[in-house]
Order: sequence, then C-alpha cells, then structure tokens
Amino acid sequence: MLNIFAGLEFHTALMLGLALLFVLFYEAINGFHDTANAVATVIYTRAMREQLAVVMAGVFNFLGVLLGGLSVAYAIVHLLPTDLLLNISSTHGLAMMFSVLLAAIIWNLGTWYFGIPASSSHTLIGSIIGVGLTNAIVTDSSIVDALNLPKMIQIFLSLILSPLVGLILAGAMIFMLRRFWSGSKKRQRIHLTPAEREKKDGKRKPPFWTRIMLILSAIGVSFSHGANDGQKGIGLLMLVLIGVAPAGFVVDMSASGYDIARTRDAVGHLEQYYQNHREAIPHIVGQNNADPLPMISSNSEYHCDNSRALVAIGHSQQMLAGLTSYDQLAPEQRGQLRRLLLCVADTAAKVTKLPETSSQDKRYIKELREDLLITVEYAPIWIIISVALALALGTMVGWRRVAVTIGEKIGKKGMTYAQGVSAQITAALSIGVASYTGMPVSTTQVLSSAVAGTMLVDGGGVQSKTVKNIFLAWALTLPVAVLLSGSLYWIALKLI
Repeated sequence: MLNIFAGLEFHTALMLGLALLFVLFYEAINGFHDTANAVATVIYTRAMREQLAVVMAGVFNFLGVLLGGLSVAYAIVHLLPTDLLLNISSTHGLAMMFSVLLAAIIWNLGTWYFGIPASSSHTLIGSIIGVGLTNAIVTDSSIVDALNLPKMIQIFLSLILSPLVGLILAGAMIFMLRRFWSGSKKRQRIHLTPAEREKKDGKRKPPFWTRIMLILSAIGVSFSHGANDGQKGIGLLMLVLIGVAPAGFVVDMSASGYDIARTRDAVGHLEQYYQNHREAIPHIVGQNNADPLPMISSNSEYHCDNSRALVAIGHSQQMLAGLTSYDQLAPEQRGQLRRLLLCVADTAAKVTKLPETSSQDKRYIKELREDLLITVEYAPIWIIISVALALALGTMVGWRRVAVTIGEKIGKKGMTYAQGVSAQITAALSIGVASYTGMPVSTTQVLSSAVAGTMLVDGGGVQSKTVKNIFLAWALTLPVAVLLSGSLYWIALKLI
C-alpha cells in the first residue's frame, strides 16, 4: 500500500494522504449512521446485549464490503460528468473529489450529532450533483450532459422506491403475522414488547426462535449494508488514486493477458456492430470518423465525442494489439487508453438507449461493455479491505445516537418482537437485492420506513415529531448537499 507514495513530490503525496483519509473518514461516519439500522432492533427487543450487537454488526459490515462486488461502486462513479471522469487526474478533477467528500462529511456529521437517521446515499449523490451542476456552469456546457440524467433517474427511482418498499413489505409482514401467527398463547408471545413479556412471563429475553430470527435478520442487514454502502467508498477511493497517482491506477496493472484479451475482443465486436448498423446510427458512425484523433497528453483535457466512436475504437485497438500486460505501456499511454475505453463505453451506453436498438442488441452491447471495462473499473484488494475496516470501525464507535431514535422515538409504543423481525427481514432482503443489481439505496431509509410500517399496521402509531424530523432530513439532504459541494467546488476552482 505504501508504495503508492513512492516517487511522488511532497505536496502530491500530502494531497493523496489527505484524500485517502477523507474517503475513509466518510466511510467511518457512514458506519456511525447506519450501525443503528442493524443493532437498534436486536438491542431494543433484548435479543442481544448492545456491546455484542455492535461487534456483530461491525464484523458483518466488514464481510459485506469484502464480498459485495463493485457494481454499486461504479454506479455512483458514473453519476459524475463524463468529461470529469475522463480527466480525473487534472486539477479540476481533484478539486471535484475534495468538494464531494467534504460536503458529504459535513452533512453526515451534523445529522449524526443530532441523532437524525439521514441518508448517506442521498448525501453522496447530492454532493456529486452539486459538482456536476457547478462544472456545467463554469465550463458553459450542457447541464443535461453534466448530470448523466439516465443514470441519475435510475438511481433516484431506487432511492425513492426503496423506503416505500420497506414500508409496505414490513407492514404486510406484520399483518400476516398478526393474522396467521397469533392463535395460541405461545404464538402470541411474538407480539409482545420486552417490557410486556417481562411483566407477563418474568423473562427478559425473547422466545428462543424469535431471538434467532432477530439475530439472523440483524446479520443480514449488516452484511447487506456493507455490500451496498461500502462500495460507495471503494468507488471514491479509486477516483482519488486515479487522480493523484494515475500511473499505477488508471488501469488494472495486475490484469491478466486473458482480461486484456477480453477487452480487445469487446472493442473489436463493438466496431463490427457499428459497421453493420451504419444506417441506423449515423450520428454515432458519422463523418467525423474520417478525421484522425490526436494522442492526448496526460496534462491536457480530453473530451469524448460520440460521433467519432470508430476513431476512438481504432486507437484503442492499436494500443491493445499484441498487449499481454499493461506494464508494456508507458504511464502516459495507460492514461490515454483508459480515456479511450471510457469514451467507447460511454458511446455504447448511449447506443443502448436509442429506440433503434433492439432488446437483444441492448443485452449484447451491455455484455460487451462489461468486458470492455473489466480492466478499468476494478479495485485492488487492499482498497476493499481499507474501506471494509473503516466502515466496521465506524460501526463500532458512533452507533448510539441514531439507534435511540429508531428504537425509542419512531413508534408511540415499545417495539414488539414481531415488529423487529419484520423490519429487519424487509431491510436485509431489499438492500441485498439492490446491492447485487448495482442500485445504491439508503439503508437508513429502508429500515426507518420498515419500522414505521410495522408500527402503523400494528396499531401502535408513530411519534409525529420524530417522523417529521426524519422526513425533513430526507427532504433537505439532497438540496443541502448540492449547495455545499457546488459552493466548495466553485471556491476551489477560484483558488486554483
């Protein structure tokens, strides 16, 4: 890990160290916020002691990051404007990264301090939107292109629908338990609060099988949270490394000859597809493809022109021809290849959105695009472990403030065992599905909504003041993050 600082000038090494600390601190704060989602129900139903519950949450958050893949990491990354992604090693790119991170840290720390379960996902996405908007205004470019609207709409839908899914599914589950699991006296115990059970049976802990379900569902929430939210830190950390130390990170230096061959084949197949569909996509395979594309130095700005797709493909093929290891390329060539591959992938993504592209062709292009980016969208294992440790340690430190809100202040009555099980299972399944489909969702929103859903359906009701505060935080998170990151980025550009 320390070899990334080798050969860097002092101020560059200092900037890299600060950026790495920013990302890891952001991920630790994410743990502060979202530990409560896993431990609140098991603590307040007395299924586990709080110290053991927090350690359990930290361990399974760690495992979730390790095993969660990278689909969410790069879904977040691609919210950034394409030109900023292509030129992340420029001064503007670095200013953008620091602005996004600082804005996210400020808002997350503030809401955590006041015990408000705000969304870390909303905060990060709002920060990215703020940077994109400011970049569009400063460069006098299209706001539509700057915001990557198709990807943004897709992510917004997942963030908006996920709490509704949590509310409805958890409510439906508690309804089913009330209807079909309350006949005998023994079964009715699942619908007691810990205080009611202690008063009635003289026992502090939940019934055995109920306790097992609560613990397993808490493990599921912790693992799912790590798999989803941990990936966001991985994506940010990769952008930082590409920006500050590009020679070793613009492409996967450990990529095998087979992986490079997959990339080369994908580029070739895309060229064949464009050639075979010239008449259907003239704006992609246009006249500009007859002009040469000059090599771009590492210090200059590169702009992706989708109308020159075949030129970018041609240069990519030249650089990949006969290549078995990225060590064979000079550092500047690696940066050029990364830019070309990202541009080719961006064009391919836009082709899949065209009405002329059939559903079969969309699947085909999507597969080619995955092979195309296999050596560009990656993360070394030490980065994954670093983010996993930051999230796990953050999980074990600052959990209490938000846990009190979820466990005591959402419902008017104490949480029953059935409510805890329903909320946890709903959250674990929803977040787990989202993680493996590449959709970033808010763990906080899903679980808070699920708890509220169980309280409403079970007849206990919710505390309006707490719900209003949570809703206000959800409503303000995006605009505040947009304004914060946009302002910070604008100030940074003025100082450069």
